[in-house]
Amino acid sequence: MGALRIFLFLLAICCLGCGAAHAEKRVALVIGNSAYKSAPRLSNPVNDASLVGGMLKKAGFDQVDIKLDLNAAEMRRALRDFGGRTREADVAVVYYAGHGIELDGTNYLIPTDATLETDSDVLDETLPLERALFAVEPARQLRLVILDACRDNPFAKTMKRTMAARAVGRGLAKVEPTSPNTMIAFAAKAGSTASDGDSRNSPFAAALVERLPTPGLDLRKAFGFVRDDVLKNTGYKQEPYVYGSLGGDDVSLVAAKPIAAGPQANPDSEIRRDYELALQLGTRDGWTAFLNRFPIGFYADLAKGQLNKIAAEETRAATADKARQAEEDKARLATDRANKAEQEKAAAAARAAEEKRLAAEKAKQVEEAKAAAAEQRRKDAEAAVAKVMAEKQAAAEQKVAAVTPSSAAPAMSADERTKLVQSELRRVGCHPAPVDGIWTASSERSLALFNKYAGTKFEAKVASFEALDAIKARPGRICPLVCDHGFRADGDACIKIACRAGYRVNDDNECEKVPDKKPVATREDATKRDAERKKVEATPAKPQSSGQIVCNSAGCRPVSKGCRLEFRRGGGSANTHTGESVEVCN
Repeated sequence: MGALRIFLFLLAICCLGCGAAHAEKRVALVIGNSAYKSAPRLSNPVNDASLVGGMLKKAGFDQVDIKLDLNAAEMRRALRDFGGRTREADVAVVYYAGHGIELDGTNYLIPTDATLETDSDVLDETLPLERALFAVEPARQLRLVILDACRDNPFAKTMKRTMAARAVGRGLAKVEPTSPNTMIAFAAKAGSTASDGDSRNSPFAAALVERLPTPGLDLRKAFGFVRDDVLKNTGYKQEPYVYGSLGGDDVSLVAAKPIAAGPQANPDSEIRRDYELALQLGTRDGWTAFLNRFPIGFYADLAKGQLNKIAAEETRAATADKARQAEEDKARLATDRANKAEQEKAAAAARAAEEKRLAAEKAKQVEEAKAAAAEQRRKDAEAAVAKVMAEKQAAAEQKVAAVTPSSAAPAMSADERTKLVQSELRRVGCHPAPVDGIWTASSERSLALFNKYAGTKFEAKVASFEALDAIKARPGRICPLVCDHGFRADGDACIKIACRAGYRVNDDNECEKVPDKKPVATREDATKRDAERKKVEATPAKPQSSGQIVCNSAGCRPVSKGCRLEFRRGGGSANTHTGESVEVCN
């Protein structure tokens, strides 16, 4: 009867699973634009669209529309028709390969007939990315938009700007979906461009086809593998990126294949968890609560044994207290020199208490041995059950592996792993050195910095997979940006500090006013002064004027150098005192 009930239970689960799988409707729209009329032809988008569309068909999608080389009107019609089909779908996927452009933070998909002579033409000749998100919006479970549109855009280089402040970015801009269960996958991280590669298909499309159709593989992990593949195949120059979020449950593009005969859950798993919890508590109340919930069965017998052990410990403690008290009474009476009868009575009580204590101690040891033996039997039984279930699980996984491609991470060499770790450390701002695949002391310092600011404890001497996974899980910068003197951090870059006129950068990297220069008193050099004085004294004196003035009818003037005035009397009698001053020069 038990086997029959299990069989009917499994049959019901299979029927429910088959019904759920049959009820889930999945639709996809795939667009590839290569033949641009006003730009050089792209070789891969048409090939990529055909490859991805074929993959979705093989994955069992109910409807996959592959559209190639669409003009603006055809793209609008395709998205409008697809939006009508997603109203009845659980999963909706849009894949676009071709040119895209970012204008003032908004992303646009470029049809084949766009000319984009000016930046204002973007609004008229292209389709905003929001149009594709609007088309997948009605889907009930999963909305996925994949953009292989991050190529180097020739339109951005030739178009004229109608406004100098209007920004045309490189690649596409970051997007944060507002609807739940929505993911947007870029072929390259926001602000960077993607490569078409050297083969028929781009590295991004090739990785998508390899990873997404793995049955039961969660999309977040699948796109993580896509990222690793593209990084490896492009020499770590192109990094795909995913925006948006999903819930806690695994969401796969292709459902896992049902297992016909897999291991069943242990019916005692809940009882075992409660038993182990009571065992950790180790109190009478804990075991009493467990027995009230599970009064019979294997674990109930174990719980009763644990209660017996607790009771034996309580008895031992009580008898030990009585024996100690009896010994104290005996010692007190001997000290107080009580009569012989009282001392003998106290001694007898002490012997009896000690015997009870020893008996309780022995009973406690017996109960502990019983409980330990029972606990060992429990562990052995659980280990045997776990072994049987593990063997059944391994056998089931071998059967699934025969028809399911492996979803394990691609094997990589130590150099490749080191490059990935260095690249991730650089992304979170902890590795300023080049990404060269050589784990040097600089790389060790970088991982040590990550440990410090992320609160992890990875071995810094090794670039391990565990460290790689932990760094990947960090969405943004972890290590603070350190700038040289005279520079300050601005986002992920250091910019020079500019002070206004009359101010300068001080030691604290702050602008301060330049102090006014004041005259400084200096002591005169006596040696120089004495030398100048001696030189002056040794120089012959120059002729100086006498200070005399000669006047005549023309006026007065100083006597010339080297000349003098002499008074000469005029003619007449001897008593006459008239005469004149004459300038005499030798």
